[in-house]
Amino acid sequence: MRRDARAWRRYWVTFETIVSKEILRFTRIWVQTVLPSVITTTLYFVIFGQLIGGRIGPMDGLAYLDFIVPGLVLMAVITNSYSNVVSSFYSSKFSRYVEELLVSPAPNWVILAGYVAGGVVRGLTVGAVVMLVAALFTQVQVYSPAITVLVLLMTAVLFALGGFINAVFANSFDDISIIPTFVLTPLTYLGGVFYSIDLLPQFWQGMSLANPVLYMVNGFRYGLHGVSDIPLGVAFGIILAFILFFALFALELLRRGVGVKS
Repeated sequence: MRRDARAWRRYWVTFETIVSKEILRFTRIWVQTVLPSVITTTLYFVIFGQLIGGRIGPMDGLAYLDFIVPGLVLMAVITNSYSNVVSSFYSSKFSRYVEELLVSPAPNWVILAGYVAGGVVRGLTVGAVVMLVAALFTQVQVYSPAITVLVLLMTAVLFALGGFINAVFANSFDDISIIPTFVLTPLTYLGGVFYSIDLLPQFWQGMSLANPVLYMVNGFRYGLHGVSDIPLGVAFGIILAFILFFALFALELLRRGVGVKS
C-alpha cells in the first residue's frame, strides 16, 4: 500500500512539473502566445460582426454578432491548445531532453497527461480572454454554464492530443505548421463558425457532418445561447469518441517510441 502511495506521489510530481513548465513557457512569452489571438479575434468581431453582420441579419434567431461569438472563442481555444503542445513536445525532441522523460519511471500516460494539461491551460486562458473581448462588442449570456465549460474543456483536450500526435511525427519545425495550415484552418472555417449548416444544400450539409469542429461549435453555441444545429447528445458523443481515439493512439505511439526513440 505504501509502495503504491509513493508511486502515485512520483506520478503527481512528474505531472505537476510538466504542467508547471508548460504554463511558465507560454506565460513568459504572452505577447507571442496570447496577444495574437486577442488581436485576430477583435478584428473578426469588428469586420464580420459589426460591419458585415448588419447586412447579413439574424441567424438561427440570433443577432449575427452573437451567433459567431461561440465559434470565434473555440477557434482561439483550438489554435492555442494545439500549438502549445505541438511546439513544446517537438522542441523537447529537437533538444533531446525528451529522452530524460522516456527513461524516467513515470508511465507514458503521465507524460501525455502533463503535456495535454499544459495545452488545455493555454487554450482555456486564451479562450477566457477572447470571451472578455467579446463582452466589449456584445452582451455575452450563458444559457448553460456546465455545458459551456464542458465543451471548452473537451475541445481543448482533443486538440492538445492532436498537437501531441503531430509533434511525434514531425521531423522538422516546418512539419509542425503543416497540420494547422492545411487541416485546422479549413476545419474551423467550414465548421459552422460563420454560418448555420441549414443554409447549405442537402449534399453539403451531409459533408459538413464529417467535420468534428462542427459538433464542438454547435455544442458551445448551445451552452451560450441554447441554440444548436446538431443534437447535443450527438455532439458530445462525437467529441468523446475523437478524444478516446486520439488518446489511445498517442499512448500507442509513445509505447512504440515512434519519433522519439532512435
